[in-house]
Amino acid sequence: MKVQLQQSYPMPANADIVWSFLQNIEAVAGCMPGAKITECVDDQHYKGTVTVRAGPATMTFRGQVEVKDIDRAARTLRLLGKGTDTTGTSGASMDLTARVESAGPLSNLVGASEVTMSGKAAAFGGRVMSAVADEVLKQFAKNFATQVAALAVQPGPSDAPPGAQGAPGRGANATAAAAAPLAAPRELNGLALLWAVLRNWLRSLFGKGAA
Repeated sequence: MKVQLQQSYPMPANADIVWSFLQNIEAVAGCMPGAKITECVDDQHYKGTVTVRAGPATMTFRGQVEVKDIDRAARTLRLLGKGTDTTGTSGASMDLTARVESAGPLSNLVGASEVTMSGKAAAFGGRVMSAVADEVLKQFAKNFATQVAALAVQPGPSDAPPGAQGAPGRGANATAAAAAPLAAPRELNGLALLWAVLRNWLRSLFGKGAA
């Protein structure tokens, strides 16, 4: 089963800051509830986990992420991810393209993804999984925006203390991006997501009735 999504989220910082942070894969992973990078194989390959809690049950998915393409001129990043849960009953893969667009002094983060699910994870059906995936992206975008907002008020490279240079290939603000305070990864709460989906569905029904 495949689910396709495309969303655009406003960011509280200029395109250069957002693009610099987007290239820091470890920091970006920290914005996803329940996700954690466990190993950096090289600049293009990472291993990690995603923990999902649904009531008393907790599931952990293990997988890998590959950076397929980086277009710095277009501020576009493409990632491929795949993984399976520890019981081997569910699997998922994702093809994600993220782009940063200027919006005056601020910017927008635009993402297009195709998620393929198999096993028990596919039993929920495309409509439910699309709604859940959309809610996950909203949580991610909120955390991402918090991080870039913190970077926007940090000193620029010219104000940095001697020796504080960014890592090669990661942009002028890479050091700041790596140093941005990230909260400890939290489990992705399946019940909270399902409630959010139900709430949005009810709102859509009332909205149609009022139209």
